[in-house]
Amino acid sequence: MEIDGTNTLPAQSPSRADSSLRRRSLPQLGDDTDSESVSEAGDIGDRALSSRRHSGSGRIHFLDDNVPGNNFVVPVQEEEVVHHGNKEQETRLEMPWLLLYISCLIHLAVWGILGVLTRYLLQKLFGPGVIGATSDQSYMYLDLPSNMVGSFLMGWLGVVFKANISKVSDHLAIGLTTGYLGSLTTFSGWNQKMLDLSVGGQWVFAVLGYFIGLFLVECSIVFGIETAKGFKWMLQKLTTRSKGGNFCSKSNSIVDNYKFHAVALILLILVLALLWCLSGVFEKREFSSGNSAAQLWLACMVGPFGVWTRWLLARLNGRGLGRNGSLRWVPFGTLIANVSAACIMAVLAVLKKAVKTQNFDTVASGLQFGLMGCLSTVSTFIAEFHAMRKSDQPWRAYAYAITTICISFCLGTLIYSVPVWIKGYD
Repeated sequence: MEIDGTNTLPAQSPSRADSSLRRRSLPQLGDDTDSESVSEAGDIGDRALSSRRHSGSGRIHFLDDNVPGNNFVVPVQEEEVVHHGNKEQETRLEMPWLLLYISCLIHLAVWGILGVLTRYLLQKLFGPGVIGATSDQSYMYLDLPSNMVGSFLMGWLGVVFKANISKVSDHLAIGLTTGYLGSLTTFSGWNQKMLDLSVGGQWVFAVLGYFIGLFLVECSIVFGIETAKGFKWMLQKLTTRSKGGNFCSKSNSIVDNYKFHAVALILLILVLALLWCLSGVFEKREFSSGNSAAQLWLACMVGPFGVWTRWLLARLNGRGLGRNGSLRWVPFGTLIANVSAACIMAVLAVLKKAVKTQNFDTVASGLQFGLMGCLSTVSTFIAEFHAMRKSDQPWRAYAYAITTICISFCLGTLIYSVPVWIKGYD
Protein backbone atom coordinates (compact mmCIF):
# COMPACT_ATOMS: atom_id res chain seq x y z
CA MET A 1 0.00 0.00 0.00
CA GLU A 2 1.54 3.24 -1.05
CA ILE A 3 0.29 6.78 -0.69
CA ASP A 4 0.94 8.70 -3.86
CA GLY A 5 1.63 12.31 -4.51
CA THR A 6 -1.35 12.95 -6.71
CA ASN A 7 -3.71 15.78 -5.86
CA THR A 8 -6.33 14.54 -8.28
CA LEU A 9 -9.88 14.32 -6.96
CA PRO A 10 -12.58 11.98 -8.21
CA ALA A 11 -15.03 13.69 -10.50
CA GLN A 12 -18.29 14.82 -8.90
CA SER A 13 -21.52 15.56 -10.60
CA PRO A 14 -22.84 19.11 -10.14
CA SER A 15 -25.99 17.72 -8.55
CA ARG A 16 -23.96 16.60 -5.57
CA ALA A 17 -21.52 19.44 -5.40
CA ASP A 18 -23.10 21.60 -2.70
CA SER A 19 -23.43 18.61 -0.38
CA SER A 20 -19.92 17.22 -0.77
CA LEU A 21 -16.69 17.82 1.12
CA ARG A 22 -13.50 17.73 -0.88
CA ARG A 23 -10.77 15.31 0.20
CA ARG A 24 -7.24 15.77 -1.03
CA SER A 25 -4.53 13.16 -1.29
CA LEU A 26 -1.06 13.35 0.16
CA PRO A 27 1.86 15.08 -1.52
CA GLN A 28 4.74 14.05 0.76
CA LEU A 29 4.50 12.41 4.16
CA GLY A 30 6.91 14.62 6.00
CA ASP A 31 5.43 18.02 6.78
CA ASP A 32 2.78 18.99 9.32
CA THR A 33 -0.10 18.55 6.90
CA ASP A 34 0.90 15.01 6.06
CA SER A 35 1.50 14.19 9.72
CA GLU A 36 -2.05 15.30 10.41
CA SER A 37 -3.38 13.23 7.54
CA VAL A 38 -1.69 10.02 8.65
CA SER A 39 -2.89 10.43 12.24
CA GLU A 40 -6.45 10.77 10.90
CA ALA A 41 -6.28 7.51 8.98
CA GLY A 42 -8.55 5.77 11.47
CA ASP A 43 -11.16 8.28 12.57
CA ILE A 44 -11.76 12.03 12.99
CA GLY A 45 -14.93 11.76 15.06
CA ASP A 46 -17.58 14.47 15.05
CA ARG A 47 -15.15 16.90 13.45
CA ALA A 48 -16.31 15.39 10.16
CA LEU A 49 -19.72 16.92 10.80
CA SER A 50 -18.57 20.27 12.17
CA SER A 51 -18.33 21.88 8.72
CA ARG A 52 -21.97 20.95 8.10
CA ARG A 53 -22.99 23.33 10.87
CA HIS A 54 -21.17 26.27 9.33
CA SER A 55 -21.33 25.53 5.61
CA GLY A 56 -24.67 23.80 5.23
CA SER A 57 -23.00 20.78 3.63
CA GLY A 58 -24.79 17.55 4.30
CA ARG A 59 -22.16 15.06 3.16
CA ILE A 60 -18.73 13.88 4.12
CA HIS A 61 -16.94 12.81 0.98
CA PHE A 62 -14.10 10.29 1.23
CA LEU A 63 -11.44 10.23 -1.44
CA ASP A 64 -12.02 7.27 -3.70
CA ASP A 65 -9.10 4.87 -3.59
CA ASN A 66 -9.68 4.25 -7.29
CA VAL A 67 -7.81 7.49 -8.02
CA PRO A 68 -4.46 6.50 -9.56
CA GLY A 69 -1.82 6.04 -6.90
CA ASN A 70 -4.12 6.68 -3.98
CA ASN A 71 -4.58 3.26 -2.45
CA PHE A 72 -5.23 4.28 1.14
CA VAL A 73 -8.30 6.28 2.09
CA VAL A 74 -7.08 9.00 4.41
CA PRO A 75 -9.54 11.56 5.75
CA VAL A 76 -8.06 15.03 6.01
CA GLN A 77 -9.33 18.52 6.64
CA GLU A 78 -12.68 19.32 5.13
CA GLU A 79 -13.07 22.01 2.52
CA GLU A 80 -16.41 22.91 1.05
CA VAL A 81 -16.74 22.68 -2.70
CA VAL A 82 -19.07 25.33 -4.04
CA HIS A 83 -20.73 25.01 -7.41
CA HIS A 84 -23.29 27.33 -8.88
CA GLY A 85 -26.06 27.09 -11.43
CA ASN A 86 -27.80 23.95 -10.21
CA LYS A 87 -31.24 25.10 -9.11
CA GLU A 88 -32.42 21.64 -8.13
CA GLN A 89 -29.49 21.17 -5.77
CA GLU A 90 -29.88 24.62 -4.29
CA THR A 91 -33.56 24.14 -3.47
CA ARG A 92 -33.32 20.58 -2.21
CA LEU A 93 -34.11 20.15 1.49
CA GLU A 94 -31.26 18.90 3.64
CA MET A 95 -31.39 17.50 7.15
CA PRO A 96 -30.49 20.09 9.82
CA TRP A 97 -27.08 19.75 11.40
CA LEU A 98 -28.49 18.68 14.77
CA LEU A 99 -30.46 15.83 13.22
CA LEU A 100 -27.40 14.75 11.26
CA TYR A 101 -25.46 14.65 14.51
CA ILE A 102 -28.19 12.64 16.24
CA SER A 103 -28.34 10.29 13.26
CA CYS A 104 -24.61 9.60 13.60
CA LEU A 105 -25.02 8.87 17.31
CA ILE A 106 -27.86 6.45 16.63
CA HIS A 107 -25.86 4.67 13.91
CA LEU A 108 -22.92 4.37 16.30
CA ALA A 109 -25.11 2.98 19.08
CA VAL A 110 -26.86 0.34 16.96
CA TRP A 111 -23.70 -0.86 15.26
CA GLY A 112 -21.81 -0.68 18.55
CA ILE A 113 -24.24 -3.10 20.19
CA LEU A 114 -23.90 -5.44 17.21
CA GLY A 115 -20.13 -5.24 17.65
CA VAL A 116 -20.44 -6.22 21.31
CA LEU A 117 -22.61 -9.22 20.41
CA THR A 118 -20.17 -10.34 17.72
CA ARG A 119 -17.21 -10.05 20.09
CA TYR A 120 -19.04 -12.18 22.65
CA LEU A 121 -19.84 -14.87 20.06
CA LEU A 122 -16.21 -14.98 18.87
CA GLN A 123 -15.03 -15.33 22.46
CA LYS A 124 -17.33 -18.29 22.98
CA LEU A 125 -16.48 -19.87 19.63
CA PHE A 126 -12.70 -19.73 19.96
CA GLY A 127 -12.62 -20.02 23.75
CA PRO A 128 -12.14 -23.13 25.91
CA GLY A 129 -15.77 -24.22 25.56
CA VAL A 130 -15.74 -24.89 21.79
CA ILE A 131 -12.56 -24.64 19.69
CA GLY A 132 -10.21 -23.99 22.60
CA ALA A 133 -7.78 -21.80 20.66
CA THR A 134 -7.81 -18.99 23.24
CA SER A 135 -7.94 -18.74 27.03
CA ASP A 136 -7.38 -16.39 29.97
CA GLN A 137 -4.19 -18.22 30.92
CA SER A 138 -2.39 -17.81 27.58
CA TYR A 139 -0.93 -15.10 25.37
CA MET A 140 -3.61 -16.25 22.91
CA TYR A 141 -6.09 -14.13 24.85
CA LEU A 142 -9.87 -14.39 24.48
CA ASP A 143 -10.28 -11.17 22.46
CA LEU A 144 -7.57 -12.03 19.93
CA PRO A 145 -9.98 -13.55 17.35
CA SER A 146 -12.31 -10.52 17.48
CA ASN A 147 -9.35 -8.14 17.18
CA MET A 148 -8.10 -10.05 14.14
CA VAL A 149 -11.52 -10.25 12.49
CA GLY A 150 -12.17 -6.57 13.18
CA SER A 151 -8.79 -5.57 11.75
CA PHE A 152 -9.40 -7.71 8.65
CA LEU A 153 -12.79 -6.07 8.13
CA MET A 154 -11.23 -2.65 8.69
CA GLY A 155 -9.13 -3.34 5.60
CA TRP A 156 -12.35 -3.93 3.66
CA LEU A 157 -14.79 -1.45 5.14
CA GLY A 158 -12.47 1.19 6.55
CA VAL A 159 -9.87 1.39 3.79
CA VAL A 160 -10.71 -0.04 0.38
CA PHE A 161 -14.50 0.27 0.32
CA LYS A 162 -14.96 3.18 2.70
CA ALA A 163 -15.36 5.67 -0.13
CA ASN A 164 -17.99 3.48 -1.82
CA ILE A 165 -19.92 2.97 1.40
CA SER A 166 -19.83 6.70 2.01
CA LYS A 167 -21.41 7.31 -1.40
CA VAL A 168 -24.36 5.23 -0.25
CA SER A 169 -24.49 6.74 3.25
CA ASP A 170 -21.89 8.66 5.22
CA HIS A 171 -23.59 7.61 8.45
CA LEU A 172 -23.42 3.97 7.45
CA ALA A 173 -19.67 4.34 6.88
CA ILE A 174 -19.28 5.87 10.34
CA GLY A 175 -21.50 3.22 11.91
CA LEU A 176 -19.63 0.31 10.33
CA THR A 177 -16.08 1.53 11.03
CA THR A 178 -16.28 3.52 14.26
CA GLY A 179 -19.36 1.77 15.63
CA TYR A 180 -19.21 -1.88 14.62
CA LEU A 181 -15.50 -2.50 14.05
CA GLY A 182 -14.47 -0.23 16.92
CA SER A 183 -16.72 -2.20 19.29
CA LEU A 184 -15.87 -5.59 17.82
CA THR A 185 -12.23 -4.98 18.70
CA THR A 186 -10.99 -3.93 22.12
CA PHE A 187 -7.63 -2.68 23.31
CA SER A 188 -8.56 -2.54 27.01
CA GLY A 189 -9.52 -6.23 27.05
CA TRP A 190 -6.19 -7.11 25.42
CA ASN A 191 -4.23 -5.02 27.92
CA GLN A 192 -6.09 -6.45 30.93
CA LYS A 193 -5.34 -10.03 29.90
CA MET A 194 -1.66 -9.18 29.75
CA LEU A 195 -1.90 -7.61 33.22
CA ASP A 196 -3.53 -10.80 34.52
CA LEU A 197 -0.65 -12.82 33.10
CA SER A 198 1.95 -10.54 34.69
CA VAL A 199 0.19 -10.73 38.08
CA GLY A 200 0.46 -14.50 37.89
CA GLY A 201 4.17 -14.26 37.19
CA GLN A 202 3.85 -15.21 33.53
CA TRP A 203 5.90 -12.30 32.26
CA VAL A 204 7.08 -14.09 29.14
CA PHE A 205 3.48 -14.78 28.12
CA ALA A 206 2.59 -11.13 28.78
CA VAL A 207 5.36 -9.85 26.52
CA LEU A 208 4.54 -12.44 23.86
CA GLY A 209 0.90 -11.45 24.09
CA TYR A 210 1.69 -7.86 23.11
CA PHE A 211 4.09 -8.77 20.31
CA ILE A 212 1.99 -11.56 18.83
CA GLY A 213 -1.19 -9.56 19.25
CA LEU A 214 0.24 -6.57 17.38
CA PHE A 215 1.75 -8.75 14.67
CA LEU A 216 -1.46 -10.70 14.04
CA VAL A 217 -3.75 -7.67 13.83
CA GLU A 218 -1.32 -5.93 11.47
CA CYS A 219 -1.26 -9.04 9.28
CA SER A 220 -5.04 -9.11 9.44
CA ILE A 221 -5.52 -5.56 8.13
CA VAL A 222 -2.93 -6.14 5.38
CA PHE A 223 -4.71 -9.33 4.34
CA GLY A 224 -8.03 -7.49 4.43
CA ILE A 225 -6.76 -4.66 2.25
CA GLU A 226 -5.18 -6.96 -0.30
CA THR A 227 -8.20 -9.25 -0.63
CA ALA A 228 -10.56 -6.27 -0.79
CA LYS A 229 -8.52 -4.71 -3.57
CA GLY A 230 -8.64 -7.97 -5.53
CA PHE A 231 -12.40 -8.23 -5.04
CA LYS A 232 -12.89 -4.60 -6.06
CA TRP A 233 -10.77 -5.09 -9.15
CA MET A 234 -12.94 -8.05 -10.17
CA LEU A 235 -16.10 -6.02 -9.61
CA GLN A 236 -14.73 -3.20 -11.74
CA LYS A 237 -13.85 -5.61 -14.54
CA LEU A 238 -17.25 -7.28 -14.43
CA THR A 239 -19.08 -3.95 -14.32
CA THR A 240 -17.04 -2.54 -17.19
CA ARG A 241 -17.62 -5.59 -19.36
CA SER A 242 -21.32 -5.97 -18.65
CA LYS A 243 -22.45 -2.35 -18.68
CA GLY A 244 -19.49 -0.43 -20.01
CA GLY A 245 -19.57 1.73 -16.92
CA ASN A 246 -17.28 2.55 -14.03
CA PHE A 247 -17.76 0.85 -10.67
CA CYS A 248 -16.91 3.91 -8.63
CA SER A 249 -18.22 6.74 -10.70
CA LYS A 250 -21.92 5.99 -10.74
CA SER A 251 -24.25 8.49 -9.21
CA ASN A 252 -25.36 7.61 -5.71
CA SER A 253 -27.37 10.72 -4.95
CA ILE A 254 -30.63 8.83 -4.39
CA VAL A 255 -29.92 8.63 -0.66
CA ASP A 256 -28.49 12.13 -0.27
CA ASN A 257 -31.66 13.87 0.80
CA TYR A 258 -33.68 14.83 3.84
CA LYS A 259 -36.41 12.23 3.37
CA PHE A 260 -34.03 9.28 3.23
CA HIS A 261 -32.09 10.40 6.32
CA ALA A 262 -35.29 11.06 8.24
CA VAL A 263 -36.73 7.61 7.47
CA ALA A 264 -33.41 5.92 8.26
CA LEU A 265 -33.18 7.83 11.54
CA ILE A 266 -36.67 6.78 12.64
CA LEU A 267 -36.00 3.13 11.80
CA LEU A 268 -32.67 3.12 13.62
CA ILE A 269 -34.22 4.73 16.70
CA LEU A 270 -36.77 1.92 16.75
CA VAL A 271 -34.00 -0.69 16.33
CA LEU A 272 -31.96 0.89 19.13
CA ALA A 273 -35.01 1.00 21.42
CA LEU A 274 -35.70 -2.66 20.64
CA LEU A 275 -32.10 -3.68 21.35
CA TRP A 276 -32.04 -1.78 24.62
CA CYS A 277 -35.43 -3.15 25.71
CA LEU A 278 -34.47 -6.74 24.90
CA SER A 279 -31.14 -6.29 26.68
CA GLY A 280 -32.94 -4.90 29.72
CA VAL A 281 -35.45 -7.77 29.80
CA PHE A 282 -32.74 -10.43 29.43
CA GLU A 283 -30.54 -8.67 31.97
CA LYS A 284 -33.32 -8.66 34.55
CA ARG A 285 -33.91 -12.37 33.94
CA GLU A 286 -30.22 -13.38 34.09
CA PHE A 287 -28.81 -10.93 36.65
CA SER A 288 -29.34 -13.10 39.70
CA SER A 289 -27.48 -15.99 38.07
CA GLY A 290 -24.34 -13.90 37.59
CA ASN A 291 -23.39 -15.83 34.46
CA SER A 292 -21.76 -14.52 31.28
CA ALA A 293 -25.16 -13.86 29.71
CA ALA A 294 -25.98 -11.36 32.48
CA GLN A 295 -22.68 -9.61 31.81
CA LEU A 296 -23.37 -9.58 28.06
CA TRP A 297 -26.80 -7.93 28.28
CA LEU A 298 -25.48 -5.26 30.62
CA ALA A 299 -22.61 -4.72 28.19
CA CYS A 300 -25.12 -4.19 25.36
CA MET A 301 -26.91 -1.56 27.44
CA VAL A 302 -23.81 0.48 28.28
CA GLY A 303 -21.75 -0.18 25.12
CA PRO A 304 -23.14 2.77 23.10
CA PHE A 305 -21.87 5.24 25.71
CA GLY A 306 -18.35 3.93 25.14
CA VAL A 307 -18.73 4.25 21.37
CA TRP A 308 -20.01 7.82 21.65
CA THR A 309 -17.15 8.82 23.94
CA ARG A 310 -14.55 7.33 21.61
CA TRP A 311 -16.13 9.08 18.60
CA LEU A 312 -16.01 12.42 20.40
CA LEU A 313 -12.39 11.88 21.45
CA ALA A 314 -11.47 11.08 17.83
CA ARG A 315 -11.88 14.77 17.00
CA LEU A 316 -8.44 15.21 18.64
CA ASN A 317 -6.74 13.08 16.00
CA GLY A 318 -4.47 15.19 13.83
CA ARG A 319 -4.83 18.30 16.00
CA GLY A 320 -1.50 18.09 17.84
CA LEU A 321 -0.57 19.83 21.08
CA GLY A 322 -0.67 23.52 21.88
CA ARG A 323 -1.33 26.42 19.58
CA ASN A 324 1.34 25.31 17.15
CA GLY A 325 -0.15 21.83 16.92
CA SER A 326 3.08 19.97 17.62
CA LEU A 327 3.12 16.17 17.29
CA ARG A 328 0.25 16.19 14.82
CA TRP A 329 1.24 12.74 13.66
CA VAL A 330 0.06 11.29 17.00
CA PRO A 331 -3.65 10.29 17.02
CA PHE A 332 -4.24 11.68 20.50
CA GLY A 333 -7.95 10.91 20.42
CA THR A 334 -7.41 7.18 19.88
CA LEU A 335 -4.49 7.19 22.32
CA ILE A 336 -6.56 8.79 25.10
CA ALA A 337 -9.49 6.45 24.47
CA ASN A 338 -7.36 3.31 24.63
CA VAL A 339 -5.26 4.33 27.62
CA SER A 340 -8.20 5.63 29.67
CA ALA A 341 -10.27 2.52 28.93
CA ALA A 342 -7.33 0.30 29.93
CA CYS A 343 -6.94 2.19 33.21
CA ILE A 344 -10.64 2.06 34.10
CA MET A 345 -10.67 -1.62 33.15
CA ALA A 346 -7.84 -2.16 35.65
CA VAL A 347 -9.73 -0.25 38.35
CA LEU A 348 -12.80 -2.45 37.87
CA ALA A 349 -10.64 -5.58 37.89
CA VAL A 350 -9.05 -4.79 41.24
CA LEU A 351 -12.43 -3.80 42.70
CA LYS A 352 -13.83 -7.19 41.69
CA LYS A 353 -11.07 -8.87 43.66
CA ALA A 354 -11.64 -6.59 46.64
CA VAL A 355 -15.44 -6.76 46.82
CA LYS A 356 -15.93 -10.40 45.79
CA THR A 357 -19.71 -10.45 45.48
CA GLN A 358 -21.64 -11.98 42.63
CA ASN A 359 -23.72 -8.92 41.88
CA PHE A 360 -20.74 -6.58 41.85
CA ASP A 361 -18.81 -9.02 39.66
CA THR A 362 -21.69 -9.04 37.16
CA VAL A 363 -21.91 -5.25 37.04
CA ALA A 364 -18.14 -4.72 36.85
CA SER A 365 -17.69 -7.39 34.18
CA GLY A 366 -20.55 -5.93 32.14
CA LEU A 367 -18.97 -2.48 32.31
CA GLN A 368 -15.61 -3.93 31.35
CA PHE A 369 -16.94 -5.87 28.39
CA GLY A 370 -19.36 -3.21 27.17
CA LEU A 371 -18.37 0.30 28.20
CA MET A 372 -14.59 -0.17 28.29
CA GLY A 373 -14.58 -2.62 25.40
CA CYS A 374 -16.37 -0.08 23.19
CA LEU A 375 -14.38 2.91 24.46
CA SER A 376 -11.14 1.27 23.38
CA THR A 377 -10.44 -0.05 19.90
CA VAL A 378 -7.87 -2.08 18.01
CA SER A 379 -9.30 -1.64 14.50
CA THR A 380 -8.77 2.13 14.48
CA PHE A 381 -5.45 1.77 16.31
CA ILE A 382 -4.11 -0.68 13.72
CA ALA A 383 -5.41 1.42 10.79
CA GLU A 384 -3.38 4.35 12.14
CA PHE A 385 -0.39 2.09 12.80
CA HIS A 386 -0.54 0.72 9.25
CA ALA A 387 -0.82 4.18 7.71
CA MET A 388 2.26 5.32 9.62
CA ARG A 389 4.20 2.23 8.53
CA LYS A 390 3.47 3.05 4.89
CA SER A 391 4.49 6.69 5.28
CA ASP A 392 7.93 8.18 4.71
CA GLN A 393 8.60 7.94 8.44
CA PRO A 394 7.64 4.39 9.46
CA TRP A 395 9.35 4.72 12.84
CA ARG A 396 6.34 6.72 13.97
CA ALA A 397 4.17 3.61 13.77
CA TYR A 398 6.35 1.75 16.26
CA ALA A 399 6.70 4.80 18.48
CA TYR A 400 2.92 5.16 18.54
CA ALA A 401 2.35 1.46 19.30
CA ILE A 402 5.03 1.32 21.99
CA THR A 403 3.73 4.49 23.62
CA THR A 404 0.16 3.20 23.73
CA ILE A 405 1.14 -0.22 25.06
CA CYS A 406 3.74 0.96 27.58
CA ILE A 407 1.56 3.70 29.09
CA SER A 408 -1.40 1.33 29.35
CA PHE A 409 0.65 -1.48 30.86
CA CYS A 410 2.56 0.72 33.31
CA LEU A 411 -0.52 2.54 34.56
CA GLY A 412 -2.39 -0.76 34.67
CA THR A 413 0.38 -2.26 36.77
CA LEU A 414 0.17 0.59 39.27
CA ILE A 415 -3.63 0.45 39.38
CA TYR A 416 -4.15 -3.31 39.27
CA SER A 417 -1.02 -5.40 39.73
CA VAL A 418 0.53 -3.53 42.69
CA PRO A 419 -2.66 -3.60 44.81
CA VAL A 420 -3.12 -7.29 44.00
CA TRP A 421 0.46 -8.06 45.05
CA ILE A 422 0.22 -5.97 48.22
CA LYS A 423 -3.17 -7.23 49.34
CA GLY A 424 -2.56 -10.79 48.19
CA TYR A 425 -5.83 -11.02 46.27
CA ASP A 426 -6.59 -14.32 44.59
